[in-house]
Amino acid sequence: MPKMHLSFELLIEWNFALETFLGEVRIRFVWILIGLGLTWFTCYWFSEELIFLLAKPFLTLPLDSYFVCTQLTEALSTYVATSLIACSYFVFPLISYQIWCFLIPSCYGEQRQKYNRFFYLSGFCFSLFLFLTLSWVVPNVWHFLYFVGATSTNLLMIKLQPKIYDYIMLTVRILFISSVCSQVPVIVICLLELRGLSVETFTSNRRFLMVFSLITAALSTPPDIWCQIVASFFIYSIIEFAIFVALIVQVREEGWTIRMRGSIEKKEE
Repeated sequence: MPKMHLSFELLIEWNFALETFLGEVRIRFVWILIGLGLTWFTCYWFSEELIFLLAKPFLTLPLDSYFVCTQLTEALSTYVATSLIACSYFVFPLISYQIWCFLIPSCYGEQRQKYNRFFYLSGFCFSLFLFLTLSWVVPNVWHFLYFVGATSTNLLMIKLQPKIYDYIMLTVRILFISSVCSQVPVIVICLLELRGLSVETFTSNRRFLMVFSLITAALSTPPDIWCQIVASFFIYSIIEFAIFVALIVQVREEGWTIRMRGSIEKKEE
């Protein structure tokens, strides 16, 4: 009888914990759906203003500032695609916050501090790369493509008339590449901080990091060999910089540990 009573209590506690878990998941999922719906509606309502912000680097080129549509539904497809992409960028912080609120109560104080640092570092890197991409990378890319395609003689006249959908998709691909690159140092630092991998492991397996950079660049860039080479080099440079920073931090921590041990030994003597 005591064993049956104990198992019945465990079953009740298990059901209560499962109901609490499912209820928390349902609440977070509802908040995400509400934020997703309102954000998409707002982005679609102001889709023309969003397209203007993305097309602003094109307006600095020395040509007529207009785009063309070659299909009847291309304008609508551009508005819908722009609103969906902008919605994904705006809703991503909300989704991250809901996941953080769901996971953080089950962590201890030290774990919370680590996860908070990773969360803030991820948001900072994402915002910094997005700002640099919109303000510096995209204008330089369009200036380079325009002046490469410009003719130097009057024998052949080439006039740029970009399609609005192709322009938006190219800009979004550049933003996506920068977003992927922004999270690479966060992943490396997270693995090093949580002792999932060591600095020695990263330094002794650089060839696998190069392969990882090539695969990531191939999956996140247009099918252009030069874009893939530049993206893979950029991703690998970020990884090397993160390893360098982690190595400096590790040396400082080892030096601090040695000094603490020395001070403790002196006190014991």
